[in-house]
Amino acid sequence: MKVLSEKELKEKLKLLNGWDYFNGSLQKEFTKINFVDALTFILKIGFEAEKLDHHPDLQLHSWNKVKVILSTHSAGGVTENDFKLAEIIEKI
Repeated sequence: MKVLSEKELKEKLKLLNGWDYFNGSLQKEFTKINFVDALTFILKIGFEAEKLDHHPDLQLHSWNKVKVILSTHSAGGVTENDFKLAEIIEKI
């Protein structure tokens, strides 16, 4: 899997609402209604990630906030797989 260039990253980020490129990964924080909604969101991400065999870093904090961090560890950066999973997460 090829790591995307800075130019490719910038172009693809334009298509994702609210996602940022930071520290070699795609990142976005989602605010949910309550703790249970945040946990449910994490579980849904987990099921979708498992289908793709591509696993994000997930952080639950402040009882209703979920930070999603995507990068392809084996490739050493952001790849097409990260954008594919980000697009799926946006639909959850």
